Amino acid sequence: MPFHVQRVLVVAAHPDDEVLGCGATIAKLVQAGVEVFCCILGEGPLSRYADRARGSQEKDVAHVNTFTKNAAQILGTKKTFTFHFPDNQFDSVPLLQMVRDIERVKQEVQPEVIFTHSVADLNVDHVQTHRAVVTACRPMEGDRLHGLYAFEIASSTEWNIPQTFSPTLFVDVHKTLDAKIEAMKCYETELRPFPHPRSEEGLRAMATVRGATAGYQAAEAFETLRIRQG
Repeated sequence: MPFHVQRVLVVAAHPDDEVLGCGATIAKLVQAGVEVFCCILGEGPLSRYADRARGSQEKDVAHVNTFTKNAAQILGTKKTFTFHFPDNQFDSVPLLQMVRDIERVKQEVQPEVIFTHSVADLNVDHVQTHRAVVTACRPMEGDRLHGLYAFEIASSTEWNIPQTFSPTLFVDVHKTLDAKIEAMKCYETELRPFPHPRSEEGLRAMATVRGATAGYQAAEAFETLRIRQG
């Protein structure tokens, strides 16, 4: 980070996006003594099947919450805020509702840096999350927020056409990439076999490519949305 950081907030659309987008960076920040908080807006992919019985849906959501808790323990996240916006239907929810929820979390956490989704993404929930975060992070006098960054999600961001992800910040994560992989394994329903981008091999290859771009063995890449230097 180009400035001193004490608290970081990660705002993700779905459970596992926090790991895919910046899991190794979270682990690196925590090891450096930074408090990292996560805000997950949606219930996750298991909630999308409308024909499931209500009890089954609730059980699936409970399983995902367990996955999230286990992943947070591996990465060292201090606290995770969860909401229940409908999976793959964020565009059916008033943007203002999402903005207000994010604003409340931001007010409680008081982060200097926020990581969230890129607008250059194929997934509608990711795009709506980006818009809600940018709206909730309008620069205000006295605001502690100095940096706003967007991450990429394997098997989603790279598939968008024609807008593409254009990273400007590369974080060296060669020492914490293993923690990201272990955290991703907690989401047992989301990790895929190779050559899927969300396979262990795919995630390691992605980190290698991003690292080589910046002269590192492995890196996570981010778009710089806004920097305020006081």
